[in-house]
Amino acid sequence: MSSERALILQSDLTIVLETTHPGFESMRNGLLPFAELVKSPEYLHTYRVTPVSVWNAAATGLKADQVLEFLEANARYGVPSNFESEVHTWFDRCGLFSLHRVGDGSVELRLNCARPAVLRQLLHDPDLAKLFARVDEASGQAWFTPGRRGLVKERLIRLGYPAEDRAGYVDGAPLEIVLREQTLEGNAFDLRNYQQEAVEAFHRGGSEIGGSGTIVLPCGAGKTVVGLAAMAAVGAHTLVLTPNTVALRQWRSELLDKTALQRDQIGEYSGESKEILPVTLTTYQILTYRRRKSEEFLHFDLFSRGDWGLIIYDEVHLLPAPVFRATAEIQARRRLGLTATLVREDGKEDEVFCLIGPKRYDAPWKDLERRGFIAAVVCSEVRVPFCEEDRILYLAASRRARFRMASENIAKCDALQSLLRRHAGSRILIIGQYLSQLHDYHKLLEVPMITGKMPNAEREELYQAFREGRERVLLVSKVGNFAIDLPDANVAIQISGTFGSRQEEAQRLGRILRPKRDGGGAFFYSLVTEGTVDQEYAEKRQRFLTEQGYSYAILPAEALQDGVVPTSTKSN
Repeated sequence: MSSERALILQSDLTIVLETTHPGFESMRNGLLPFAELVKSPEYLHTYRVTPVSVWNAAATGLKADQVLEFLEANARYGVPSNFESEVHTWFDRCGLFSLHRVGDGSVELRLNCARPAVLRQLLHDPDLAKLFARVDEASGQAWFTPGRRGLVKERLIRLGYPAEDRAGYVDGAPLEIVLREQTLEGNAFDLRNYQQEAVEAFHRGGSEIGGSGTIVLPCGAGKTVVGLAAMAAVGAHTLVLTPNTVALRQWRSELLDKTALQRDQIGEYSGESKEILPVTLTTYQILTYRRRKSEEFLHFDLFSRGDWGLIIYDEVHLLPAPVFRATAEIQARRRLGLTATLVREDGKEDEVFCLIGPKRYDAPWKDLERRGFIAAVVCSEVRVPFCEEDRILYLAASRRARFRMASENIAKCDALQSLLRRHAGSRILIIGQYLSQLHDYHKLLEVPMITGKMPNAEREELYQAFREGRERVLLVSKVGNFAIDLPDANVAIQISGTFGSRQEEAQRLGRILRPKRDGGGAFFYSLVTEGTVDQEYAEKRQRFLTEQGYSYAILPAEALQDGVVPTSTKSN
């Protein structure tokens, strides 16, 4: 069977790939640009082609004929007719609708439809029709106010038609941003080739087809540097949205280290400070703050209080729903999304596509690993048993209660201690979901613990102690999922997670992806209670990383006591 073609295409738009096939790796890499992994058991991986996965592929320049040629060359039983039809349909819809400015764009924008009959059909949707001031059905054109630019795009994509936005942007207040040739510490600094390619794919030389979109790079590959270079390319006042205050401070540090901007040009808009300067850094949390659910968000006017030429959404996969609403109203501003994964657990990938912008650049994780830009990682799932008494209690509980009981299984403690002994001397992050579990390990292990309740100054002190080697083990809550710069961390141990969150798994692995100064690899462990919903959700969490080429060795907990721990960083 291994000599046969690798892909099995099915009429429900799924693709099955055998992991034991000799062409597995090349097939996986071929599918990655236009399909998403939905199941990843040991021997058969299942991918699905969706409208958004196709539209993102089209935005990076991929064509329908290229996709179908790849599928036809590798499909064991041929390409189902409806499969071919759907792929052509979704690709054909890209560029069918386009947005343009009328005159200087200050009063009116125009929607063009290359096939007027399609627009006539969609006008039967009342939510779309009410957005237009007037329509010329014969020519396939409709006019609307600039304030409805995001709403038009959002409604069209919900109807299955992505719109190409050619309506241009306001320039914003000019600001010269120069990248340094040397960092403040005197180290040489220049863009890596893939970072330069990402910036060019976003900016497009300042043309109307550039200026909005999402760059997908793994953690540790320098997404912030891409943001700095995009700022330099745009050359205007910039608003940067970050997931938390720690990330905000890291952006400020990178701006001072790698650009010629001065401290008095960089403002912090947070719970501690309310500065609005040519480059302003804020957090999603402050933007979505309101005293009561019935009241308005207090700080949404930040989007309009500055003459922004660029808005950067760091970790755009975490973008809260209310910020989407605000983003729909500022479509005349250039927008850059940065993320390690376009996966959103709320299913709002289509809103990222139309309101922030489509995927403009995507670098496969394993490709960057092979080139030495991120560390090689060994991933292992350690399966820990329940004691008989706890299993009886588990079986009598509700499903939600079962997940917490399995996540906090006390037997994970022995496995954790075995790993700490195995990796003694390494820089180790222990990451967990439940504070009570973290507190228990904090008392037992006598190592520092960082949670969201800890003041930012104290957190930074502990992070700095870890960077300098004065602390070698840190316990961290969900605040460790993203935006902490700990380049020497080389072991991450996940003791509990958020149900089946694929984005969380990717972010946690990302904590140890920075290249190590000694050239060594890293180790990622998930402690999972065997035969429980904890194990089920672990498989779901691993799906995105499996798609990127990572494989998980399955280890019984007793193997750790025997010293059986994978040491190779080679993936399947």
